[in-house]
Amino acid sequence: MTINTEDMLNSILESLARIDYVKPSQIPDIDLYMDQVTTFMDTQLKTSKRYEEDKILTKTMINNYAKNNLLPPPDKKKYSKEHVLLLIFIYYFKNLLSIKDIETLLTPLTKKYFEGSAGLDMTKVYEEVFSLEKERLSALTEDIVASYQSAGKTFENQESPDREFLQLFSFICTLSFDVYIKKQLIEKIIDTFPKPETPKKKK
Repeated sequence: MTINTEDMLNSILESLARIDYVKPSQIPDIDLYMDQVTTFMDTQLKTSKRYEEDKILTKTMINNYAKNNLLPPPDKKKYSKEHVLLLIFIYYFKNLLSIKDIETLLTPLTKKYFEGSAGLDMTKVYEEVFSLEKERLSALTEDIVASYQSAGKTFENQESPDREFLQLFSFICTLSFDVYIKKQLIEKIIDTFPKPETPKKKK
């Protein structure tokens, strides 16, 4: 099978340019039942699915997040805008971090800003963080192109189609190394955070 890596790279870069985040204004200002939350998340984040049948969020996931202290309990089975914002953070973090690390990372947010008691609410935190997205996309695009060009200089003495596969493998390894290093850095930073207290079980 011949892989047209340039077409694939262009397709990836085009998809990066279309990446957008769920804006707080798109989240309903009324509290939602669990079914409404899963529907909203599936609609807003469907472009991030790898396969059509993939689930963005399920009832079981929400229950597990609450069980593992990632999500404050709902009010009368209804989830607020703040709950939805936290679920979006969790959606992105879960592909990279352990449940325990996500709990450590999000606990200070939920304690201080979930109800806006510190003069800053979850919406403001979310907007501030995601305002960096466009700036990062530009730098990431340049880095991906540079990695692709470097990988294209490997295995030049190999005959096609082995050369194309090995160069693609080199490209994947380079991208994976970047992810590995950044994951190590994130984990070391999280390790400096205070560990969340384990809630006492009711007798």
